[in-house]
Amino acid sequence: MRNSSADQLILETLGMHKSHLTSHQIYEGVHLRLPALNPSTVYRALDRLVNQGKVTVSDMGLGAAVFELTGEKPHHHLVCQGCGHITLIADDQIAPLISNLEENYHYKIKTNHLVLFGFCEKCQDTA
Repeated sequence: MRNSSADQLILETLGMHKSHLTSHQIYEGVHLRLPALNPSTVYRALDRLVNQGKVTVSDMGLGAAVFELTGEKPHHHLVCQGCGHITLIADDQIAPLISNLEENYHYKIKTNHLVLFGFCEKCQDTA
């Protein structure tokens, strides 16, 4: 199989789900459409797509890296370490922090996906 075929199937799978998927979930989705596909081909293609900036990989505290299509707009998450609930944070709440960091540390920050870990309101009593 040509690399571009595997790449395209992965991009289509991620596009259909519009959520964070593990490499295994991506493999399962691609494998339904192309049963002869080897898992190692999917893993290599994911690495290539991340390096090309087409796919973003993140640690959402789920025990496995998750992948999603790289979006045009930055987006960020709060992840509860108690129950695992994931809350989307509006970029306008994070953008001032990014600007401040760039100015104070003389960096050009390239991330478009920030994940912050803590405890949601329900889990704070048990934390």
